[in-house]
Amino acid sequence: MSTLDFLFDGFAVAFQWQNILFAFVGVVIGTAVGVLPGIGPMSGVALLIPVTATLTSGLQPEAAAASSIILLAGVYYGAMYGGSTTSILLNTPGESSSVVTTLDGYQMAKQGRAGAALSIAAIGSFAAGIISLIGLVLLAKPLSNIAIKFGPAEYFSLMLLGLCAVSGLAGKSMTKALIMTIFGLLLGTIGIDAVSGIARFTYDMPILYSGLEFLTIAVGLFALGEVFKTILERDKEDGAIAKIDRVLPTKQDLKDSAVPIVRGSLLGFFIGVLPGAGATLASFFSYIAEKKFSKHPEMFGKGAIAGVAGPESANNAASGGAMIPLLTLGIPGSGTTAILMGALIMYNIQPGPLLFEDHPDVAWGLIASMFIGNLMLLVLNMPLVKVFAKIIQTPKKYLLPIIVTISFFGVYAVQYTTFDLYLLLACGVLGYLLSKNDYPVAPLVLALVLGPMIENNMRRALTISNSDFSIFLTRPLSLSFLIVAAIWLLVPLLLKLKGRSVIVNDEE
Repeated sequence: MSTLDFLFDGFAVAFQWQNILFAFVGVVIGTAVGVLPGIGPMSGVALLIPVTATLTSGLQPEAAAASSIILLAGVYYGAMYGGSTTSILLNTPGESSSVVTTLDGYQMAKQGRAGAALSIAAIGSFAAGIISLIGLVLLAKPLSNIAIKFGPAEYFSLMLLGLCAVSGLAGKSMTKALIMTIFGLLLGTIGIDAVSGIARFTYDMPILYSGLEFLTIAVGLFALGEVFKTILERDKEDGAIAKIDRVLPTKQDLKDSAVPIVRGSLLGFFIGVLPGAGATLASFFSYIAEKKFSKHPEMFGKGAIAGVAGPESANNAASGGAMIPLLTLGIPGSGTTAILMGALIMYNIQPGPLLFEDHPDVAWGLIASMFIGNLMLLVLNMPLVKVFAKIIQTPKKYLLPIIVTISFFGVYAVQYTTFDLYLLLACGVLGYLLSKNDYPVAPLVLALVLGPMIENNMRRALTISNSDFSIFLTRPLSLSFLIVAAIWLLVPLLLKLKGRSVIVNDEE
């Protein structure tokens, strides 16, 4: 079968009534998640995993997995859409990838052009979503065919590269990111060892024999962590919301935005494909590129529409690009895709090269649903801009109890153990303490998901080589991945050391 045949089969899955409903619910919730400052796509997706598990409990395992991942992916790229709303209206990013949008978006809002900024953000996001999906369709099958030829040594090195990439780019401090990565790997070793059958770090507690539940930790760290942060730090964020008059952009706005949208989409897609780079980096790069290519760079920071169109296109394209390493190689490139990977594993579906062979309905159904979801987002966001803007005004006293309730009921509905509720609470406190002290949580989640797979592939490789570690260096592809991983960690470190030496020389 050709790629187009697989895609048409995917549309047959995506057009099932329940999947259209799940896609719609996902993008609506995603937009709301993006609009509400502080929640973000990671918290939103983590929070909804137990909800989707409950909603799809009556379906066949394959159909349940397809429906769940369609909804969760809708939340992911929907949040990228919604993040621009608070950036433009309140000068408060809904999530980290929308930080750059505040520079020109809020200035446009102050000039009475909030509607034009929001609609260009929506159009750019739609165009970027379609461009990144075309890239996903074209690259998914060839990449998975190449990846099928990988052995355990190549997989070990590739997963190590994924960890190093996220650790090298997450947070302000690489040291703290690496500490969180190691902590996540340690948590992943709890339970019965799959090879020897020996209990590790269980302290004779039968509840720990199956390991720590990924879902409980993800919901606790992200969703409950944000709740504790809001309560304890009394984040009211009562900014003045800019008034929205004209929603549709002018012909000149469209003309000025066309090239930045295309450029941002392509740049964002290729940055999104790189493990660890993510939407935030893509939006920053796009803004720098637009300022460099602009005939009027002095306008940036004063309400240049290209400063909204480029970054908003880039962060949405990056979310589509990040799906490529997740689906084809089984390597999540960001915290959110790590949570999506954990959700698939919950349904006994392993992302990676065999996903397209063993579960084509899930893989192609997801890709097709993203086309439908992006169209839904454009139709929703253009006329309902003013409605979503009202969500910003939701009082925290109503919002926080809803998040806590969904977290506790959701985790209990999946696990049916009070231990997981205590663990959820502990992870919530831990999530708050980590974020308060600038320890990034994404590397921990990624390490928790990848840890067992890294260990299994390392053991398989060592079994093949009779415990000779040189197998990881004698295989050309494995060696290449290890070299890139080392570069990914060393380059930021060398740049930081170089920056310090420049400052010392200047002071002298």
